[in-house]
Amino acid sequence: MSAAPFKAACVQPSCGQDMATNIATVGDMVRDARDRGADFIAVPENVALMEHRPDVLMAQAAPLDSHPVIEHFAALATETGAWLLVGSVPVVAPGNKIFNCSVLLDSSGKVRHHYNKIHLFDVDLPTGESYRESDSFAPGDTAVLAETPWGPVGMTICYDLRFASLYRSLAQAGAFCLTAPAAFTHFTGLAHWHVLVRARAIECGAFLIAPNMWGDHSGGRKTYGHSLIVDPWGEVLADAGEGTGVVVAEIDPARADGARARIPALQHDRVFSAAGDAI
Repeated sequence: MSAAPFKAACVQPSCGQDMATNIATVGDMVRDARDRGADFIAVPENVALMEHRPDVLMAQAAPLDSHPVIEHFAALATETGAWLLVGSVPVVAPGNKIFNCSVLLDSSGKVRHHYNKIHLFDVDLPTGESYRESDSFAPGDTAVLAETPWGPVGMTICYDLRFASLYRSLAQAGAFCLTAPAAFTHFTGLAHWHVLVRARAIECGAFLIAPNMWGDHSGGRKTYGHSLIVDPWGEVLADAGEGTGVVVAEIDPARADGARARIPALQHDRVFSAAGDAI
């Protein structure tokens, strides 16, 4: 039997290089989302710092259990009484690198689950923007299914959206909802963001909550915005568009069951091999 419906929110800020300002601004937006009835509030990747300089980013990293950004958001979760998905923060990793880590806090501020981004974005775009996440970040190696009061939620981050097998695995493990906090570039977002988010939701018969950063950032980088909440049939329930803001939508977990009953594709996966002339 599915859990009762609840409201989820995506917070869409335009963060810069001043961590204190970013945190204060996002905190006010989280409070606004809670005032609008959201029980589950998601904020984007790199929410505390949009910084292109690896040395500055590395200097802001900390262990997860004593991370000042997580401590701040834990207090905010306690204050608001909402579950809070901290899109990602830099967490100390072995080998003088960091993890891009998404953290799920419950309504008492306790860290319930965390996920280290598996797929790293190493790309040179035609716009002149260059991204080399692997210079600073270590990849995660574990998919994470988080238990919540509403059911299992699969955790991912940004570039993961291009790797359908991760989402399929989470759906097969029982996720009725998936999260994809992002700082998706404007260039790639314009072409692919809506298509990828909707496709992952449809393929998995799952809700997808995808808060995305918006605006112009250091190093000539630009993010797309359009934070999305998509239902298991691929319907866009909320789209934050351009600019900063908050969007809220009702999530009825039973709709995941309904979508999977209509198109039972998760029951039809098969193990196969490809070799020789077959590919």
